[in-house]
Amino acid sequence: MLNRLLALQRRNPYPLYWVLRRVQPIVHIARYDLWFATRYDDVKKVLSDYEHFSSDFRRAFRPGEEIDQSSKISLIASDPPVHTKLRGLMTKAFTPRAVASLEGRISELTHELLDGVANAGRMDLVQDLAYPLPVMVIAEMLGVPAADRAQFKIWSDKIVRMADDIFSSTEDQRGDREGADAPLGAGEMGDYFKKIIEERRSAPQDDLISGLVAAEMDGQKLSEWDLLDFCSLLLVAGNVTTTNLISNAVMLFLEHRDALEAVQKNPALLPDAIEEVLRFRSPVQFMFRVSSTETELGGRTVPPDQRVIALIGSANRDESVFEHANRFDITRKPNRHIAFGQGVHYCLGAPLARLEAKVVLPILLERLPNLARTTSGALPPTDGVILHGVKNLPVRWDAPPRMVAV
Repeated sequence: MLNRLLALQRRNPYPLYWVLRRVQPIVHIARYDLWFATRYDDVKKVLSDYEHFSSDFRRAFRPGEEIDQSSKISLIASDPPVHTKLRGLMTKAFTPRAVASLEGRISELTHELLDGVANAGRMDLVQDLAYPLPVMVIAEMLGVPAADRAQFKIWSDKIVRMADDIFSSTEDQRGDREGADAPLGAGEMGDYFKKIIEERRSAPQDDLISGLVAAEMDGQKLSEWDLLDFCSLLLVAGNVTTTNLISNAVMLFLEHRDALEAVQKNPALLPDAIEEVLRFRSPVQFMFRVSSTETELGGRTVPPDQRVIALIGSANRDESVFEHANRFDITRKPNRHIAFGQGVHYCLGAPLARLEAKVVLPILLERLPNLARTTSGALPPTDGVILHGVKNLPVRWDAPPRMVAV
């Protein structure tokens, strides 16, 4: 059953979600001490109740052991009060104002990427736009050289695979995970960011890493370990999620021409349309937690040290919350989706992802008239069971006529 769930998860998990919400809303796979929450209220509880559902994944690999809460742990895998302190320091540099100031540069980068393909009349929207743009934005925010952007993709994919491993490890692998306490920015990526961090300590610049180095709260600053972790986390959260949001939005517009035409006639509809894309095809399909104590979930008793998967993609199609949940409706109000999580771990990169989509989509639709897919078949799903998107999205449009010299 687990293998079947994973296979469906990558391409089209929604029919299975629909069945589970009705037949078995809390799925327990005893062999792996694994639980799945499929309904909206249960998913929200898992994501927000950190006292019973911990983000500290070390519990999954060391069941029954006392976890040293003072030891180093990633922001994404920590609970309050450690998480509260770390997030407070990081938000001092990653501010709404800093994100909003990127709007003009995002527009420039989008036009630069489209300049390279506009006359061709076709491109792979993922590889030529939706992937490189977020990487370029994050690279500039962090203050790293443009020449190193390609390496970001390799590191980003590696981190995604690490997250998959946390979820999919078998019973025999639990308790024997090397590097469970390592920061996300370990190895080659860690060495790369260490060098930049050291440079910013001695010569600060107008970039995010300099802001993180300088951030201070109650006389405390982020350690090098914390800085490495956040750089790595931002690399993924501000990169892969946005890639899938943009490509999922284009796919849905091409599948729902009425929505596309409505947005083109009335651009004021775009913010709500983006929220509906996030609900309908959530870029991140689930989040991982570990039960810290025996607790109740959806009428069932979950023992301690169990891996619990909060299926965000299923929650966002829950008919008890969203009327006509399987209908793509860009005028949907209210739209209480939880695509960016819930509670203390609400995605720090959410404002950046929304901003990039808001900037990119109007430019794309204006510059590429009569945009359409070049094929009608199934598209290859993105790597990683956590993420929901496609590796490739071949599209075509009406290219301008070529000028002929006479």
